[in-house]
This record gives sequence, structure tokens and C-alpha cells, in this order.
Amino acid sequence: MPDQKVLSLAEVAGLLGLSLHGDGQRQVRGIGALDSAQADQLSFLANAKYRRLLAETQAGAVIVHPDLLAEAQAAGDDRVILVSDNPYLAYAKASALFEPLEKPLAGVHPSAVVESDQVHPSASIGANCVIEAGAEIGEGTVIAPGTVIGRGSQIGKYSYLHANVTVYHGVSIGDECIIHSGVVIGGDGFGFAPSKDGWVKIHQLGGVRIGNRVEVGANSCIDRGALNDTVIGDGVIMDDFTMIAHNVEVGEGTAMAACNQVAGSAKIGKHCTLAGNVGVVGHIQIADGVHLTARSLVTKSIDQVGTYSSGGSPLMETARWRKNSARFGKLDELYRQVQALEKQLKKLHEDKS
Repeated sequence: MPDQKVLSLAEVAGLLGLSLHGDGQRQVRGIGALDSAQADQLSFLANAKYRRLLAETQAGAVIVHPDLLAEAQAAGDDRVILVSDNPYLAYAKASALFEPLEKPLAGVHPSAVVESDQVHPSASIGANCVIEAGAEIGEGTVIAPGTVIGRGSQIGKYSYLHANVTVYHGVSIGDECIIHSGVVIGGDGFGFAPSKDGWVKIHQLGGVRIGNRVEVGANSCIDRGALNDTVIGDGVIMDDFTMIAHNVEVGEGTAMAACNQVAGSAKIGKHCTLAGNVGVVGHIQIADGVHLTARSLVTKSIDQVGTYSSGGSPLMETARWRKNSARFGKLDELYRQVQALEKQLKKLHEDKS
């Protein structure tokens, strides 16, 4: 296990731009949740509903909002308090300070096969990697063991491709990207034409363009375009097992949770959020700023910002879907009431006749 990093709280406060209240020389070795952190760990309170844990936590220091400073100080005499207007964001930045993964040294492992002369000298190429002819590897980028970079593909600066990633030919990946193990980028899209003799493959002639600061979760697939490129914008984050089909476009800043599946030529706007296991059919468009709840199936274009849900029913605005879902439990009761009313109406008609 890598050695734990040890920082003084004064160092943490300085690096994160936080105000410090208490002993800045106290050292911490990592971050823990409020209910399980130890005396040598930093913790944080991002949701006021957990404020009761301030009196119970064993954490040596806690990041809180300014509104909770006095309460946090009163909860522990010797506890160090770090103050941030956004404790959750401060926690995210603090996590980078204690990241145990050490960046490999620059250079090419003896077992790697490097056919390209465009590998930056500061890049790290791990054991059993293959870098095909014409591929470009940027400054400070890490290509971890077993990863394959196809002919003519480009990887930008300070990106990190973890072990056993496959990047096909003609793919472009920007700066400061993180690609996790098992990801396949640039495989053929699912394109076939029917004929009397069976399916005829449509060769996929486009590529994949991935912007800067993109993170792709483990075992995800991003297919190449049939003619034009598949495009992933800057700052997109994708969880594990995400499937992006050919010619899809995902706008900058969009977040996609695990097991999202996006069919060919769909266009997803900027700064959207797709919860787990969302499906999007092909050739539709989703506007900027749309949120899709878990297991929603999008079967038509969405042109208005908002939150949408389906959960097995047709997609609709979330507020309407929640009302309908609540009413679904009363469906049998309503059915019986309607039956009773129909019988009463029938009897009234019979009595009148």
C-alpha cells in the first residue's frame, strides 16, 4: 500500500484557501466521514442535516460553512475548524492532496512497443503498452501497462490512461483527461445494411474527438462515427459501463452516471445530468441543462430545460411523473369505484326506462 501523505492543517488551509481556526501545526493523514474519522483525519460537513455529528465526530479537523463555525467550535474544545463557503467543493479539492496514486516516472518501459516518434520525453509508457505509428503522446501524459494507442491517435497533455485501455486509430483525446481501465474508444459503431444475403457491414469512417478534462469510467465504450466523428465535449464526466454509440455528441460539462446507454446520432446538450441506467434512443436532441432521473428512457427530443423521468412509463416532467406514480398505487381502487359508478348509472337508466 502506498505511503500515506501527512500534511499540517496550516498547509491544508493554505493550499485550499480556507480560513483556519485552531492549531495549524496539527497533522492529518487523510480524510474520513464525520461518523468514522479518526483524530489524525480531516472531515467535512456539507449538509446541515448532519450537524448533530459535530458533537460526536472524532475527526481532528472539520471543514464547515461560516454559518456553522460557532457550533463546530463549541462541539470540541481542541478541534481545528477550517471554514469554506462551499465545504463539499473544499472536500473535493482536499481529496487531491491525499491521493495515494503516485505518477510514474517519465520514460518507456523496456517491454513496451513504441512505433511512433511523437512521444513526448516527459510522458510515461508502461509495461506491455503498444503505441502504433503516427500516434502522439503529449507532455506529462501517463499510459499505464497494457494500454494500446492506435495508429494516428492523439493524446494531449497531462492525461492519464489507466491499465488495459484500448484506443483505436484516428482518436483524439484532449488535455488532463482520465480514462479508466477497460475503456474502449474508437471501436466500430453498430452499422449494418440488410440484404437478401444477410447483413452488410457499414465501415465506420469517422473518428472520436474527446475534449479536455474529460473522465471516462471503467469498462465504458465510445464508438467511432460512421462518417463524422463522435464528439465528447470539455469537462464531461462518465461513470462506469457507459455506452456511447456512433456519431453521438455530448455537450461540455455533462455528467453521466453508471450504465447510461446513448444510441447513434443522439445529441445531448451542455451541463446535463443523466442519473444511473438512463437510455437515450438515436437521432434525438436533448437541450442544455436537462436532468434525467434514474432508469429513464428518452424516446423523443427534449427542447426545454427541466427534470424528466419515466421509470418504465413514457417520459414526462418529473413533477407530473411523481404524481402519476403516486396515483398508480390507487389504480385498482379507482377502477373498482368506476365500475361501481357504471353499475349505478346503468341502474338509473334502467329505472327511468
